[in-house]
Amino acid sequence: MEETQKPAEIQYEDFAKLDIRIGKIIAADRVPETDKLIKCTIDFGEAGERTIVSGIAAWKSPEELVGKSLPYIFNLAPRMLKGIESQGMLLAASDESGVVLLQPDRDISPGARIK
Repeated sequence: MEETQKPAEIQYEDFAKLDIRIGKIIAADRVPETDKLIKCTIDFGEAGERTIVSGIAAWKSPEELVGKSLPYIFNLAPRMLKGIESQGMLLAASDESGVVLLQPDRDISPGARIK
């Protein structure tokens, strides 16, 4: 986002609708016939496993993702991406150098909620 653009302001109630949880990547594969997409199987502890597709393949390989614990929007409505149902969204930061993964600074159980 350019510095001259101010993001839309939201109310706390809007933010509170987001269910953000830590998920541990247990499997990851490139999505065939795409340059950007990686399909991951995410462990959310007691909430089970989900498939989430992320557009980070230009910066991260599937092999370096497996085993990482990362934040995901857990209650995002499912969306079809290249024939795969994505059941959430990875939260990451980006700048002119690419994508940066946001990781907890200590081990935490899969499914832990971000508050």
